[in-house]
Amino acid sequence: MLKVNDLHAFYGKSHILQGVNFNVAEGEIVSLLGRNGVGRSTTVKTLMGEVEPQGSILFKGIEIAGKKSFEIAHLGLGYVPENRDIFPTLTVRQNLVLGMKSNQPQGRWNIEEMFSMFPNLAERADVPGGALSGGEQQMLCMCRTLMGDPDMIMIDEPTEGLAPKIVAQLAKLLQEIAKRGVSILLVEQKLSIALKISNRLYVMGHGKIVYEGTPASLLQADDVRSEWLEV
Repeated sequence: MLKVNDLHAFYGKSHILQGVNFNVAEGEIVSLLGRNGVGRSTTVKTLMGEVEPQGSILFKGIEIAGKKSFEIAHLGLGYVPENRDIFPTLTVRQNLVLGMKSNQPQGRWNIEEMFSMFPNLAERADVPGGALSGGEQQMLCMCRTLMGDPDMIMIDEPTEGLAPKIVAQLAKLLQEIAKRGVSILLVEQKLSIALKISNRLYVMGHGKIVYEGTPASLLQADDVRSEWLEV
């Protein structure tokens, strides 16, 4: 589904991504772990065309490095940013409708299904997005992205600042997304949720991938967790 090879990215003269390599298969949940500032968010922004890339990014066999963000989205790559970019003055329902692509046939998801999975959103369907709690805004942002029926979705720190009950709901949604054949690249700092739902894990450090393995193998790699993950 996604193959990244020798990916570099810069902010001005700062060399943030320094030869990143990884891949995500169809229907697979892959987590990108690491401490703050190692380049995880920059990685997904670069894949989405928000940061200029150097290197190769193959999505469904198509080279997307250098394409514009809207072109990448129309190819089927969805993105849920860390800052929960909803439209605050539009209602929950209007935000979800805006997530649909124009002339889009019936996809894997619909508004009624979103409301069924997240009753909180159903109860507030006609409330402006800006009036929602942080957890509700995170739900709305993820559901809006799903309304575009992506083949792969990248999610940046979805559990940040959320209550445990909401985190559990999000974990169930991520597993349901993968069951429907949608690949997931999850940028996450909470090791617990990544170990629970991921098929594979990558650990980043200093702009590079420093470890690749399964949840079980990472649990055994005390040295990796100590050097690159634990505070």
